[in-house]
Amino acid sequence: MTYDKLRRRERSQPAQKMANVHRGKLLTLALIVLLSVSDVACGHRTSSREQLEANGKDVGDDPATSVRREKVKDAMLHAWTSYEKYAWGFDQLQPQTMNGVDSFGGLGVTIVDALDTLFIMGLDEQFKRARDWVATSLNFNKNYNASVFETTIRMVGGLVSGYDLSGDKVFLEKATDIADRLLPAWNTPSGINYNSINLVTGHAHNYPSANGNSILAEVGTTQLEFIALSQRTNQPKYQEKVEKVIEVLHKNFPADGLLPVYINPRTGKPSPSFITFGALGDSFYEYLLKVWIQGNKTQAVNVYRKMWETSVSGLQSLVRKSTPSGYAYICEKNRNTLINQMNELACFASGMLALGSSGFDPQKAQMILSLAEEIGKTCYNFYQITNTKLAGEDYLFTAGKDMSADSLYNLMRPETVESLFYLWRFTGNKMYQDWGWDIFKAFEKNSRLETGYVGLTNVNTGAKDNLMQSFFLAETLKYLYLLFSPTSVIPLDEWVFNTEAHPLKIVSR
Repeated sequence: MTYDKLRRRERSQPAQKMANVHRGKLLTLALIVLLSVSDVACGHRTSSREQLEANGKDVGDDPATSVRREKVKDAMLHAWTSYEKYAWGFDQLQPQTMNGVDSFGGLGVTIVDALDTLFIMGLDEQFKRARDWVATSLNFNKNYNASVFETTIRMVGGLVSGYDLSGDKVFLEKATDIADRLLPAWNTPSGINYNSINLVTGHAHNYPSANGNSILAEVGTTQLEFIALSQRTNQPKYQEKVEKVIEVLHKNFPADGLLPVYINPRTGKPSPSFITFGALGDSFYEYLLKVWIQGNKTQAVNVYRKMWETSVSGLQSLVRKSTPSGYAYICEKNRNTLINQMNELACFASGMLALGSSGFDPQKAQMILSLAEEIGKTCYNFYQITNTKLAGEDYLFTAGKDMSADSLYNLMRPETVESLFYLWRFTGNKMYQDWGWDIFKAFEKNSRLETGYVGLTNVNTGAKDNLMQSFFLAETLKYLYLLFSPTSVIPLDEWVFNTEAHPLKIVSR
């Protein structure tokens, strides 16, 4: 998501290794836990490739699903090969002009964003080339004003995920480098971070368009990555910075759990602004749930779950149904006025609700899961009502007319297929796989070129843009691949996805 849109168990170490640390002395439990964050987790990671290869062969009883998965893998290979051929080392590929563009300061965002997708799909040669580029060419010493949010979810998240999957320490070293460059953004009077920072000078500031305010989704969508980095490096500074943000927001958390999109970085208090589960608000709510999951749902992370449950009540207060067809949608809110509009970005909420439903009592869990399914159906129909069967960016809901696309461009976003993935995982209903296949076929028909994939400037005429977004490789294709994979591939009791779809290992807090 962008500003424009906005273990099963860990293995125990062998007794021999433990005994050799200090003979004659028993290690304390605390030391064992400390060592387990790096050494034991790495031992688990070493087996991840074997597990993925074994699980990937378990195609279940439906050969059609296996065919679909291979088609998605072919799409990823086409996207990646096109990027390698025309834009290697650049941030993103421009397929129509067959060249690269540095839209993120020249950090090679597509390479880092695609690392775990390549690994999960078993594209090992491509993964090795990406790994070698990271080791030899990834350089963060650039006089560039980086989005703290985008750099965190794409670069820190992508690198830590690459480490969790492969065990290759080069990814952890690079993640530490970029995280250290981002840290000064949290040096504010309240601890609420600024949204932009120069990677060389460390000068941080907020966007002029936000009138000096920080953006809710951007301050509340760094916790997974920085907590994970602290766990894997045994350096608490990253976790301390991002959890201070949640502490400040918790002090000012409203009764309905719905925060305005602008937060004052000096006072830490909300600034008058609108409320949304779409751009500028979305992933804050997502991370409240996912940090609880990342911490293995222990007492240490209960505050996140409580805040999330409060926000779910607020979300329910924003849900309305269209006429005449009864599609459930999530309104935006400006002070006390509801706005009958929904971002396609807000479609992540369907998957979020499905993911969090099991934490409620059985009756409420079923109610929340049913709401997730209703919203998922609406989002699928965002695609179905256009001529290309690809969704626009915004939808209006008018009495008696159901929904209509307001913004007609499509950037190959992942939110709807992400939710279909969760809905399928939690219900087992193959209808969600069929819906995902419909969307994939529409991408193949309208977005695929010989030189890569492009978005659309108009989902009714099919007019194309000239950019292959890195999140198409990081998120859209990965969620589609997992939608057609066995549930044993990246199981949700072992991994949690950041908002850029980078899987991070669950570690108890």
